Amino acid sequence: MGGWDRGGRAPQEPGGTVWRLRSRACWQEAAELLRPAAEHDPTVALEMAELLIEQCMFTAAHWQQAEQALRLAEAGVATAEQRAAASCARGFLAYVASVLGPRDRLDEAQAALGRTSALLPPDAPGRPLLDFRRGLVAENLLRDPTAAWIAYRRAHDGARAHGDELLTSYTWRHLAALALAGGDTSRAREGFAASLELREQLGFTVGVAPALAALAEVSEPAEAARLRAEAARLVQALGGVPVWLARQLSAVPAPGAPPDGRIEQEAGDAIS
Repeated sequence: MGGWDRGGRAPQEPGGTVWRLRSRACWQEAAELLRPAAEHDPTVALEMAELLIEQCMFTAAHWQQAEQALRLAEAGVATAEQRAAASCARGFLAYVASVLGPRDRLDEAQAALGRTSALLPPDAPGRPLLDFRRGLVAENLLRDPTAAWIAYRRAHDGARAHGDELLTSYTWRHLAALALAGGDTSRAREGFAASLELREQLGFTVGVAPALAALAEVSEPAEAARLRAEAARLVQALGGVPVWLARQLSAVPAPGAPPDGRIEQEAGDAIS
């Protein structure tokens, strides 16, 4: 779903190069490598759209580029699987725009993810990603943590069954955040640590800093300070992304203190 293989990499040439650029926050360069094939191959067009939507997620910008890439993908779909992938991407773009963009697109997100569900068989490989994105909508737009937990749990089990380690890093993180909100610090620590470990193993550099910051929330003060400092160094090295984490880290007044401001904390939990 979205065109990424089980390791989170683009499955065909330039393959590894696209993954390395993507993981280092070079989405524009990665998209340019995909663009020639995307003009005539709907699978590659979907990959490029997902790539540029991810850029929006980390930068809170470049909305028009993502929209144009997604329209190209939608125009070229020929199979039910491709239509489902395009609808899932459409729902995710609407979700990210609702959280970080200029306006609420909840209705669009729900409608698109609903279309995706109708197109996918229950055991389809795209189900775990769909469930995860429905969990995001439930948690952060509908404010329904119970529905979010159910969706994340389905996504987590499905991602692990399909060997999708990148998606598993996301499901671990969001299940852990719900556990922390419910007061279960031990389970939260386990989930945040597992998410961080997977991202480091995959080399998903742009996702490591949010994982470090999340683990800091359930660590002892000295360790929390070290984790936040490491996260801040990574954010700086990547040119200030994720932008919402850069704001959150700069708002921490002292080692071990919680994020200064509900908006920044919510954005970090919602996105990464």
